[in-house]
Amino acid sequence: MGVEIKVINIDVPKDTQVIIGHAGFIKTVEDIHECLVNCVPNIKFGLAFAEASGPCLIRHSGNDEELEKLATEKLFEIAAGHTFLIFMRNAYPINVVPRLKEVPEVANIYCATGNPVQVIVAETEQGRGILGVIDGFKSKGIEGEKEIQERKEFLRKIGYKF
Repeated sequence: MGVEIKVINIDVPKDTQVIIGHAGFIKTVEDIHECLVNCVPNIKFGLAFAEASGPCLIRHSGNDEELEKLATEKLFEIAAGHTFLIFMRNAYPINVVPRLKEVPEVANIYCATGNPVQVIVAETEQGRGILGVIDGFKSKGIEGEKEIQERKEFLRKIGYKF
């Protein structure tokens, strides 16, 4: 039995965040949907979940048709069982990840980012699984005093520090 490694690119649209994780049960779509709408009042999102048994369908939901379609298409391309994918706007991962981790079916979160992502997928005769993700780009250096000050100013500008 062999293993084939594939790389699936996910280009995250402007002003959009992506969350990719692993969960396992048919009610995952409904539970994650409820979690998201309870985290941020005007969150816009699309979510998809890949079943790993039975009909092995991509289940989907959301409150934004474009994001739901994007999540569904990208997850079908990944096609790894029990994976979920969320595209969202009007919220940052920091607003929803802690609550997502409380959803009983959620076992793992691979990434939560606004960066381009590459999903590393292994495929065998049985199916596919995510080995990991490449989130953004390679480090280019180490921050100095100027960059520390810029980081602190940015966090205060967007309201996460005072």
